[in-house]
Amino acid sequence: MSTVTFSGVGKAYGDGTRAVRDLDLEIDDGEMMVLVGPSGCGKTTALRMIAGLERISEGEIRIDGVVVNDLHPQRRDIAMVFQNYALYPHMRVFENIAFPLRSQGVPRAEISERVERIAEVLEIGDLLGRKPGQLSGGQRQRVAMGRALVREPRVFLMDEPLSNLDAKLRGQMRAEIARLQRELGITTIYVTHDQVEAMTMGSRIAVMRKGVLQQAATPRELYHDPANLFVASFVGSPPMNLVRARLVDGDDGLEVHIGEQSVALSASLLSRRPELAAHRDRELALGVRPERVGIGAGDEEGDVARLRAEVQFVEELGFDYLVHLELDGEPVVSDAVLEIAGDIDPSTARSLKHAAHRHSAAFVARVEDDAEIVIGDVVDLELPLAHAYFFDLETGDAIARRVPGNRSGRHTMRA
Repeated sequence: MSTVTFSGVGKAYGDGTRAVRDLDLEIDDGEMMVLVGPSGCGKTTALRMIAGLERISEGEIRIDGVVVNDLHPQRRDIAMVFQNYALYPHMRVFENIAFPLRSQGVPRAEISERVERIAEVLEIGDLLGRKPGQLSGGQRQRVAMGRALVREPRVFLMDEPLSNLDAKLRGQMRAEIARLQRELGITTIYVTHDQVEAMTMGSRIAVMRKGVLQQAATPRELYHDPANLFVASFVGSPPMNLVRARLVDGDDGLEVHIGEQSVALSASLLSRRPELAAHRDRELALGVRPERVGIGAGDEEGDVARLRAEVQFVEELGFDYLVHLELDGEPVVSDAVLEIAGDIDPSTARSLKHAAHRHSAAFVARVEDDAEIVIGDVVDLELPLAHAYFFDLETGDAIARRVPGNRSGRHTMRA
């Protein structure tokens, strides 16, 4: 197995476009690293530079400590699975998988042994006599993986290999690829724009934006301790709720103002997050995850912002309900938030801009109860500030980073 290291890597095209900027990232031996971000963030360019399909403008890429900037792609001992699988339609599955070995002049007996072994691992042994046109999307994806893995490469690269599959099959294949990678222990770098895919597959995730690495961490760390507003907005489904707030000195000490609501911050909260005191008399972004938003419970004590909100609609997901609300408060309409919203759904970006003119913020609460909620109802929201996130609106950086927590003590809806 192998390590892969980016050191100050950049990619600039002839027209001046900067696809990747000063990328520093180390992928450990046997690790599943996922590169994720919106369209055009540079993740695929970074992958192609590892493979040697894109020339590096500056910096170094090292594989096992050896600089490979000028090494021909065939000499890097890397295998890559593309989005379209690129199978040969006139060849049987066996021949498709065996193709790279035959190109290398591997003896026939060894080819048969290695193809059959990888087909067994991928559970496609009964498909070796078929042609790609006779296979389902998931089966073709397995064949493409088999053709890459049969070479026994040092590094395995995957560029959005599941994007052509339907939602159910994508879920199945996510689990299959993660299981296979753990079993084989091959250093794997996986590119996707789907943050759910990234969170469920990566041992670590590198979040990119406009060619710049924003944060590289475990899925748990990214979710519970985002480095900035972009990561906080991108990671999580539904995404983090965000509203503008202001820290001011009140009669009882430092207060946070949200719309017409003000909440005094307790001494215990400020002792845990002393950086907040340095942002008094400044606007910032306050974020709360949907599962932390309480509706009508009325029993939260301490550092809790209680806001009136109107129910816009409810998504019933079985055990969970997603309650979409609109509250009195200014939404966070930063470039980072709009970029993410526009990439996922252009209508979301438009609704954010519209809400900004009406001085109302859209919130989502994930609740577990079965109480009746009617569209148009006005309800009480509880935002526990101990579980809130604060971000500098000018830099986007997190203020008073949180210690990763768990999902215990979720706030549920009550009738």
